[in-house]
Amino acid sequence: MSQSKLLLDMNIDELSGFVLAHSQPLFRAKQLYEWLNKGADLDEMKNLPIAFLSTLKDEGYRAQGVKIVKRLTSQKDGTIKYLYSLSDGNVIEGVLMKYKYGNTLCVSTQVGCRMGCVFCASTLDGLVRNLTAGEILGQVIAVNRENSTEDSRGVTNIVLMGSGEPLDNYDNVCKFLSLVSDEKGLNISRRNVSLSTCGLCEKIRQLADDGYSPTMTISLHAPNDEMRKEIMPIAKKYSISDIISAVKYYFDKTGRRIIFEYSMISGKNDTEDCARELAKVIKGLSCHINLIPLNYVKERGLDGSSKKNIYRFQAILEGHGVSVTVRRSMGSDIEGACGQLRRKVLEGNESL
Repeated sequence: MSQSKLLLDMNIDELSGFVLAHSQPLFRAKQLYEWLNKGADLDEMKNLPIAFLSTLKDEGYRAQGVKIVKRLTSQKDGTIKYLYSLSDGNVIEGVLMKYKYGNTLCVSTQVGCRMGCVFCASTLDGLVRNLTAGEILGQVIAVNRENSTEDSRGVTNIVLMGSGEPLDNYDNVCKFLSLVSDEKGLNISRRNVSLSTCGLCEKIRQLADDGYSPTMTISLHAPNDEMRKEIMPIAKKYSISDIISAVKYYFDKTGRRIIFEYSMISGKNDTEDCARELAKVIKGLSCHINLIPLNYVKERGLDGSSKKNIYRFQAILEGHGVSVTVRRSMGSDIEGACGQLRRKVLEGNESL
């Protein structure tokens, strides 16, 4: 089915033109939009004319872009890993992490990824295709629908940190940011959305110029270009100094503090010298560093650093005046590595 047949891809203005083109009164757009943001399928839209809904079905339109087909719930911390199916048969993943301040959903922006980072399972099959804005939004809506109560919203925070490089799918991600923060829709503040990127510098600048201001999270993972090229192929195009220049521009334009993600790989980037070099690299920036205990991916064969090395690394950074935390490992008992559940399903080792 054509991706353009997804109603959730449309904002309220586009839906207004859509209903008028189908000889419906303008208020139908508001009705449609409300139902779509509740996660409803066409058959559930009880206050819309049956004839209109039948016409939409006959023309091949779909209300929702994703369907939850599998859930894995951590017995340790309540983290839920989701597997979603798309209309073309592809599958993607997401993770709902529950904190005291709210529920954070990790959202995918592409099927697969072409960045090729050596520690990541999502890149093993390369990039299959981009997700549409409605397919990205659909993940949030589906999880929000099944976790919301009368007193609380199921999803309060979003991290674009699932499979895919968000800035490699720039137009759809920007439209998603507009849709998810629309006060007539889910109305999730853009300040509650983080975007994780390998560092596509011109897109970082463009995002700021276009008026978007999610929390910018940079996957750095190395304190120098030589090491970063071994871990992240994208480093052959963008140097760390290029990234620092881009995030300074983003901060000056948006006022949002920058987050650096640093996955700790045993014997690779976790030495005391690496910590001191990293402190020099980010000196003077309004930023924070998240040290990430590496999730093991069997196809990659890389081991995470020991707790001793991670906390020693943290102490060195703090000694240089760096704001730094060690990210708490969530969902370690439900295949926490991004891309692992999807890969098992594709290989036929896990059933839907």
